[in-house]
Amino acid sequence: MQAAPAAVASAFQFATIDWVIIATSIAVSFIPALFFWRRASESTSEFFTSGRAAPWWLVGISMVATTFSTDTPNLVTNMVRQSGVAENWLWWSFLLTGMMTVFFYARLWRRSGVLTDLEFYEIRYSGKASRILRGFRAVYLGLFFNCVIMATVNLAAAKIGNVVLGWPMERTLLVCAVMTIFFASVSGLWGVLVTDTIQFGITMTGTFAVAYYALQQPAVGGLAGLFAKVPASKLALLPDFGNWSVAATVFIIPLTIQWWSVWYPGAEPGGGSYIAQRMLASKTEKDAVIGTLLFNVMHYALRPWPWIIVALASTIIYPQLSDIATTFPHVDPKLIGDDIAYPAMMRFLPAGFLGLVVAGTLAAYRSTIETHLNWGTSYLVHDFYRRFLRPGLTEKHYVLVGRLVTAALMVCAALMTYALGTAKEAFDLILSIGAGTGLLYLLRWFWWRVSAWSEISAMASSFVVALGFFIARKNGLVVAEHVSLLVTVGVTTVVWFVTTLVAAPADEETLLKFFTLVRPGGPGWGPIRAKSSVQPAANALPQAMLGWVLGCSFVYSALFGTGSYLYGRMPQFYACLAIFVISGFFMQRVLSGFWAQSEG
Repeated sequence: MQAAPAAVASAFQFATIDWVIIATSIAVSFIPALFFWRRASESTSEFFTSGRAAPWWLVGISMVATTFSTDTPNLVTNMVRQSGVAENWLWWSFLLTGMMTVFFYARLWRRSGVLTDLEFYEIRYSGKASRILRGFRAVYLGLFFNCVIMATVNLAAAKIGNVVLGWPMERTLLVCAVMTIFFASVSGLWGVLVTDTIQFGITMTGTFAVAYYALQQPAVGGLAGLFAKVPASKLALLPDFGNWSVAATVFIIPLTIQWWSVWYPGAEPGGGSYIAQRMLASKTEKDAVIGTLLFNVMHYALRPWPWIIVALASTIIYPQLSDIATTFPHVDPKLIGDDIAYPAMMRFLPAGFLGLVVAGTLAAYRSTIETHLNWGTSYLVHDFYRRFLRPGLTEKHYVLVGRLVTAALMVCAALMTYALGTAKEAFDLILSIGAGTGLLYLLRWFWWRVSAWSEISAMASSFVVALGFFIARKNGLVVAEHVSLLVTVGVTTVVWFVTTLVAAPADEETLLKFFTLVRPGGPGWGPIRAKSSVQPAANALPQAMLGWVLGCSFVYSALFGTGSYLYGRMPQFYACLAIFVISGFFMQRVLSGFWAQSEG
């Protein structure tokens, strides 16, 4: 049995070179903020969508940097330690959503020409309901939802700061808030995009370093020792189908229901939030498509395995949570959990690499928070303040308000961090608005009858169902997560579908303008297409469907091919390699057809 590791009397010991690396990375990342100050000050288009001039590689790297936060490796570590590698299907399943955004929606978003994805409501729908929907979601998503998400990222940063630096939560939040407020308010989206690229390089280098030095520990014994010592049940890429409840929750429901039914930033059915923001910031439709494709490849195929290796190694070094508590006696007992096993593994890093990893962790934090600040501010300023409170003022005025709102959002998120534990149930209830509405967000682009009332009824019904489950749980009724998800999706879908058939659609003028602007394919716009001079390519949807299948095969084969190689399962590796090459070849052919359609 692995002996408990020796106690670390205080926080990690940093050498001078570590502090130099951390300081240098911070200084370098601030250069874009100063460089883009004037450009970001010109207009809200520059501040929120970089003047629609971002190339595909900048778009893709920024997306993947944003979704790599301080809490992401902690979350993966928590999953692997508690339930094994297979639990990652809870998020691996969202590749299906991501690839659908690539092949079905990226071009449509870029054609729409909106500044934010909430502006979509008033070009797709008409009447008072569209305005109510835009205003409500601007405040709900931009303020409440956004601050809860940022608070979870803050909490992860506070845990890492407590383990690695010995800092209390207050100091970590203060330092992080000052840096992010300055950068996000000064640079606008251009600075965020450029800095994301720099920070992603630092972060990934640090990630591989943590994995490498974890494997070098004598107790682990390299890859061979790791896979020999960790139970096969934790290494399995698929769940145990003999345990139906676990298999349904981890694998079956995510792959059949969850990926298209759940709305969450970064994995929205049909795209949305900061993913839509990046697509809207792209130079061309091609940049939007390729950038989103690059994001999905890097997000699902490049990043997971270093995290998984560290998580598995941590089960050998720290078999029990008490081992972490014993090793780090200075850590706040309230913060001890499986998730902090990841930062606890950083103690094996040598001088220089420790500074690099801490710099990378800080970079991951900043890239996520700065994006959420810019995204949330775009909603509150463009979709609420400018649209409903103070329309018709100068661009410089709205940029100034945007900078003030950026600071206010960060303060709100920092304060909310303290309430995450005591108010978790209330936060979960707030986040439930929109649960089960994903199918609606997919179909609103391709079916003319979907209206603002469809979306309002979907949000209202999902909230009512979630409130019902909340009350049931408070009264001692235990409901499995997959059961509550199925009920929520079923009820919500029936409500919004019936509402769509009963309520009046948007007026014909709005529908014609939208169809002409966006040019969606498929049969769902038949009555409108008949009155329009625009005729989308007849094979647009079949071609997109083929691209979606090939794209998913391409990324999943890369993900599991890498895992098979690490596990030493060479027949499976070569099979995945063959699928990777073949699907990649034909996917490129599909994309070439896309460009031919655009030129035509």
